[in-house]
Amino acid sequence: MAKTKYRKKKDLKKGNELLESSEALAEQLSKTEQYLEKNKKAVLIILGSLAFIISAFFLGRYYLNNQSTQAQIDMFQAVYYFESDSLDLALNGDGNNYGFLDIVDNYSFTKTANLAKFYIGASYLKKGEYENAIDYLSEFSGDDIVIQARAYCLIGDAYMELNDYRTASEYYNMAAEYKPNEFLSPLYLVKAALAYEKLMEYESASECLETIINEYPESSEFQNARKHKARLDGLASK
Repeated sequence: MAKTKYRKKKDLKKGNELLESSEALAEQLSKTEQYLEKNKKAVLIILGSLAFIISAFFLGRYYLNNQSTQAQIDMFQAVYYFESDSLDLALNGDGNNYGFLDIVDNYSFTKTANLAKFYIGASYLKKGEYENAIDYLSEFSGDDIVIQARAYCLIGDAYMELNDYRTASEYYNMAAEYKPNEFLSPLYLVKAALAYEKLMEYESASECLETIINEYPESSEFQNARKHKARLDGLASK
């Protein structure tokens, strides 16, 4: 400890000498200049690389912002077609306006393209193309309280249609547990209970409904959850 204090004092003293002595300071600056002169090429490469990285970052962010804005404009008509159940036009466009698939292809790195994957998956689900629906909905990723949970639920719906009740129950539970709330989580728990019932796992189905009863007593699913839980408990006891 004493040696460390001594070394710090010595370094501090040396620094003070440099500041107080113009000759010492000039000598130090001269050494720095010599080093820079000797390594000019390496220094220039480093500075150039830093300048390129900084410029690329800001240009990239500017480009993506512009792309995202244009993507939102170009996707407007596709959303209209989706809401009108004109699913082929929503997916592929009408010749003048982009469809969701075009948005993903042309604006692949934007948030709008990510959202388009949700719409594509939902469109394929409505069309009965369940494998395609699963593929696109699985690629979607968001932090929205509604849409991400909805994506999990739609994946569950697709697996239900494929009679894969086990995987469906997993996705319904994911939907219910994603930012849980009294408006949507009970709906997903009801679906999970149905999937478990298809598997004849009545206790697991009953547990889903019990979660609604205990944690979401104000939800619109509360009364039905109580009724169906009694039925499932009866099946489980047989």
